[in-house]
Amino acid sequence: MLKNLSITLTVLNFLNFLNFLTFLTVLASISKAEPNSSLMSTISQIDADVVFMRHALAPGFGDPVSFELEDCNTQRNLDASGRNQAQLIGRELLNSGIHFSEILSSEWCRCKETASLLNIGKWRVFSGLNSFFQDYADKEETLNNLNSKLTQMEDGVTLMISHQIVIRAITGSTTQSGELVVFNSKTMAFKNILLN
Repeated sequence: MLKNLSITLTVLNFLNFLNFLTFLTVLASISKAEPNSSLMSTISQIDADVVFMRHALAPGFGDPVSFELEDCNTQRNLDASGRNQAQLIGRELLNSGIHFSEILSSEWCRCKETASLLNIGKWRVFSGLNSFFQDYADKEETLNNLNSKLTQMEDGVTLMISHQIVIRAITGSTTQSGELVVFNSKTMAFKNILLN
């Protein structure tokens, strides 16, 4: 009986250890993002000329099959939480002291609404930031446009509001809704930042 109890305790200890390892793995993968207070220092550290931002929270996955670029009713859009998130991030950006030389947005409604709700300056749409996730935009054409822009960056820091798939294609980094990726277009160095 003592032998069975000893084996049972050994198995339970091993299972607890495995649970602990799983917990540490999940914890490590939750976010690799730097805290908000380091935005300006991170830009300086890597001499960034771009800050990518994934659009604010728009629940769901992809876009409906009825997607039309000119009709927001056919797209996955920000919900109340996403609109609030965009406004909070905008306030954090203003409080950080950053002044963007240019603000660009994907043509998708959720990105344009994010840009508008940030309320940090004039912005314009740029097709090089469009999502090619479901082939509503051509991947090669989109990335060619974006790479062309990145090779012609002027002085200052440009904010680019886009989609997870586009940001990952350029930086290699995955992002959550509203997350920033501070990026140097010459060295390809990047760091993730969460402001909310």
